[in-house]
Amino acid sequence: MLGLILTGEAIYALPFHVTRFFRPTVLEVFELSNTELGTAQALYGVVAMLAYFPGGLLADRFSTRLLITISLFSTAAGGLYMATLPGFHGSVFIWGFFGFTTILLFWAALIRATREWGGTDQQGRAYGLLEGGRGLLAAAWASIAAILFGFLFPDGIASASFGDKREALRLIIYGYTVVTMTAGVFAWFSLANPLPGKQRDLEEWKPSSENACAHILQVLRMPAVWLISVIVICAYVSYKGFDNYSLYAVEGFGMTEIESARIAAIGAWMRPIAALAAGLLGDRFLVSRMTVACFALLLLSHLFFAVLTPEPGVTWILLFNILIGGSAMFGLRGLYYALFEESRIPTAVTGTAVGLVSVLGYTPDIFVSYVGGVLLDEAPGLAGHQHYFYFLAVFAAIGLFAGFVLMRILRRTASVTYSSRSELAKKGAGR
Repeated sequence: MLGLILTGEAIYALPFHVTRFFRPTVLEVFELSNTELGTAQALYGVVAMLAYFPGGLLADRFSTRLLITISLFSTAAGGLYMATLPGFHGSVFIWGFFGFTTILLFWAALIRATREWGGTDQQGRAYGLLEGGRGLLAAAWASIAAILFGFLFPDGIASASFGDKREALRLIIYGYTVVTMTAGVFAWFSLANPLPGKQRDLEEWKPSSENACAHILQVLRMPAVWLISVIVICAYVSYKGFDNYSLYAVEGFGMTEIESARIAAIGAWMRPIAALAAGLLGDRFLVSRMTVACFALLLLSHLFFAVLTPEPGVTWILLFNILIGGSAMFGLRGLYYALFEESRIPTAVTGTAVGLVSVLGYTPDIFVSYVGGVLLDEAPGLAGHQHYFYFLAVFAAIGLFAGFVLMRILRRTASVTYSSRSELAKKGAGR
């Protein structure tokens, strides 16, 4: 589990952490508008969408250790190019490259390995630990990066030259590249071999004899898979929206870039707490029920920011609502794959199911950053941010409805199963 946690967060540090915690500086140093950065990140989403489903098939057939290790080393190689601070066209290329390296061989393998670790009755604990541990690492790395960023500008970032900002951001990117490379080494020595015996990893590339088409058809016929896909879409829209909070702190509350990086890092510390708590509560009170509760809380948080008129300097309101919304947002990330077990999706098709859910569920990688960039550029300042939060609130409402429908279906299925077992028991007793 430690290996899964470390690799599960390290691989996304370069494509996501840099822009999430240092977005204003990234826009300036890379010489990008919000729309241009959104376009580059949209290409990540397009490539990822094409990679999710074949990645699921690979996860059902090949070694987890080899798949994950190759992904990490490839992503670290991309970080070396990112550190050259390319302009718009280079940014489009590198985020498209990250879409391939972080998804095809990695994502479904990570989710399948976590499900197998959790068994049949501790899925909330398994995914809560995974997401909580990933969140702990993300928050720690973000805090260290924010401290380093501030240390590089002892006289304040407002007086820093463009060249100083370039060198500081390049140092941050190199740091995340080293973390990704180190995680690849750790993955090779820590992740278990899922196949029996002590076969060499090159031998593990032999495909299983099961029919991949049969897996696909089986998964496509499951209503729960489609509803979980909608839940993941809506939860991920809010998670992508978190990338905007540092810029909102600057433009809405008048914070400096260093202060906004710190406020985003504080919000990130809710991730390990909320994900683990939601997972454990899901095992106790049903994962589907906790999913509905998180979406309700998230909807209220987005609507609050959508109607709020910030007062510069009154930052406790910003921090308080980030903590509330973050609890719900990160709680959902510790819950939605645990719905697989509650929905009784067969373990043998986990990778295929993850592939299908991910193809649909992570489409926000394509449109959220782009839509956000357009909204912010067309209505600069507070108005653009308010429009953006209304956009996030719509998806939170859809997720709330999808979670409620799934909860009702699972409750009805459980009731029918219990009745059938009771009838069989009565017949057995009569005999």
